[in-house]
Amino acid sequence: MSGPVLEVSDLSVRLGGSHILQGVTFDVAPTGVTALLGRNGVGKTTTLRALMGEIPGQGRIVYEGKPALGRPTHRLVRDGLAYVPEDRCVFAGLTVAENLRLAERVPDPDYALVHELFPELKQRAGQRAGTLSGGQQQMVAIARVLLNPNRLLLVDEPTKGLAPAVVSAVATVLGRVAERVPILLVEQNLAVVRALATDAVVIESGRVAWRGGAGDLLGDGDATRSLLGVGRH
Repeated sequence: MSGPVLEVSDLSVRLGGSHILQGVTFDVAPTGVTALLGRNGVGKTTTLRALMGEIPGQGRIVYEGKPALGRPTHRLVRDGLAYVPEDRCVFAGLTVAENLRLAERVPDPDYALVHELFPELKQRAGQRAGTLSGGQQQMVAIARVLLNPNRLLLVDEPTKGLAPAVVSAVATVLGRVAERVPILLVEQNLAVVRALATDAVVIESGRVAWRGGAGDLLGDGDATRSLLGVGRH
């Protein structure tokens, strides 16, 4: 596929009387990582949920050349759109193996890839997911989507609340995954964004305030301070 894997045009979302997204427009390249950035509360997670069909929106979403706005979530998933949510959503009372088994939707799930990227999950297959650390639960959340063939991954705050060593491990895995399938990544850790992302989109007050190369954004201290509220380093 030579064009964008995802095209979002004039996407608007209202929730609880609030106009969260007010005409968001951006594309996701068919390879690599596109970072979706912005301060807390600007609508990044709302954008991902609208793309997945979890909440209603207006505008235009084209996924792999086909209109996607209004399509049921399960059909988007069947067509290879995968979502790793911010809160991980593991089934705490089920084992690691049971969590993974529930995510299978093809006859030959790719356990070889999952165990290559997350050997610890194979060792902890019989452990209840609720007793895992935050980093281990994040591994389960990512592993669930990797069992199945995907065309685009939406990954929301994968390193939030994790220890630095675990952040590094998660970033390494996402980098390897991005060699196979494009990722739209919501991430606050700019070191992770710098390591992974080729392109960046910044949302501010429900609108896109910046689009371009991730390196251009992160190399501009004034832009990162004004758009993200952080300094260059």
